[in-house]
Amino acid sequence: MNNHNNNFENIKAKQKTIKELLKKKNAVLLAHNYQRDEIQEIADFQGDSLELSIKANKTDADIIVFCGVRFMAESAAIMNPDKTVILPNGNAGCPMVDMITAKDIVNLKADYQGAPVVAYVNTSAECKAVSDICCTSANAVKVVNSLPAKRVIMVPDKNLGSYVQRFTDKEVISWPGYCPPHKRTTPEDIKAMKEKYPGAVFVAHPESTPETIDAADHVSSTSGMYKFVRESDAKYFIIGTERGIMYKMKKENPDKVFIAANRGLVCPNMKKTHLDDIIDSLGNMKNIIKIPEDVRIKARKSIENMLAL
Repeated sequence: MNNHNNNFENIKAKQKTIKELLKKKNAVLLAHNYQRDEIQEIADFQGDSLELSIKANKTDADIIVFCGVRFMAESAAIMNPDKTVILPNGNAGCPMVDMITAKDIVNLKADYQGAPVVAYVNTSAECKAVSDICCTSANAVKVVNSLPAKRVIMVPDKNLGSYVQRFTDKEVISWPGYCPPHKRTTPEDIKAMKEKYPGAVFVAHPESTPETIDAADHVSSTSGMYKFVRESDAKYFIIGTERGIMYKMKKENPDKVFIAANRGLVCPNMKKTHLDDIIDSLGNMKNIIKIPEDVRIKARKSIENMLAL
């Protein structure tokens, strides 16, 4: 019991230090839905990656501390050139982002001339800079259907591309990237969970495999999942995305039960950020995200094309 109390007090002391640092430096703390509970608890804004960059844009903070992975902090830097953006843990990357390069996209454009490139926000600044428009998992279908071309290139997530293909008459050419945690959930997992929790509703993310999407009762982005579980009459929910999302779900719906679809639904990179990293990076102004201006301007255009919708 003493260990538990000491740990709790230790967390609270670190959270207090972070709040004092944020105030002193006129900084804002952003936490992605997949971050550790103790980080989400003290964030000024909590949500999905692009939503957070837009919120940061509207604050008068000088510094943005982005608790997420590198591409998210890059998006914040692209959208907020007059602010300093810090990624608390410089090693927090994204395997799916690393599955494609800007050169790969240039080659795709040459192979499929006239086909616009839709870059998922889960891409590097360099990849966004050579794409035509960005998309999120929430608006991917809308973005693709807004384009006048008969076929589009989607990078880097083949599962998101496959999901979008269900809702468009256009030909979707997908790059073979994927999210490792989302790939781990199978229809067999869902079947087993539903037998264990009769009446449970399975909520999947568009980054899931097509077979898992077929087994879903509802498919949406993380922000869509929060809305769905709030409005649903069901008591049990099997959650098919990174388990960090359940912190806010439980907080908003104390009378409902949330079960991870698979024990492997943990993103190691999202969990790399600790309270100590925030204290160290903000206190010493470390891990500042820097994007070459020519890349930033082109990447911003891709994001703005999406926001214009």
